[in-house]
Amino acid sequence: MGPQQEPGRRRPLPLKALNHVSRCCEDVARSFAFYTDVLGFIPVKRPTSFEFEGAWMFNYGIGLHLVKGNPAPRDSKIEPKTCHISFQSISLEEMEAHLKEWGLDYVKQVFVEDGVEVGQLFFHDPDNNMIGECAVCNCHELPVVPL
Repeated sequence: MGPQQEPGRRRPLPLKALNHVSRCCEDVARSFAFYTDVLGFIPVKRPTSFEFEGAWMFNYGIGLHLVKGNPAPRDSKIEPKTCHISFQSISLEEMEAHLKEWGLDYVKQVFVEDGVEVGQLFFHDPDNNMIGECAVCNCHELPVVPL
């Protein structure tokens, strides 16, 4: 249950959880290979009634939907201060080694907050699309402190 509602303020939508993230991609097969081979998503059944190209995947408690389209143009420079999705990793060092094995360019950032060192690795998917970069971090080490 959330905090007491302020008088005159509308209630938030009755949401339950984040279900999926959709990614607009120019080449569904190329993006599908990236998300399954590199990030480990598992293909799942997609409604056959859809009249557009796409693919559905699932892993890590989240769905990922690829939609054939024209992604917004993005700079190929990896810029951590843009929209991104982020995955928790068991080991940043292992992730960095895997990124090198895959030949993926990435940007590494490390910061310390309240004595907790947090590392982040940012890299692009094949389309540099909607969300921008993918990030892997140990941000879960930071406490979630309500304001």
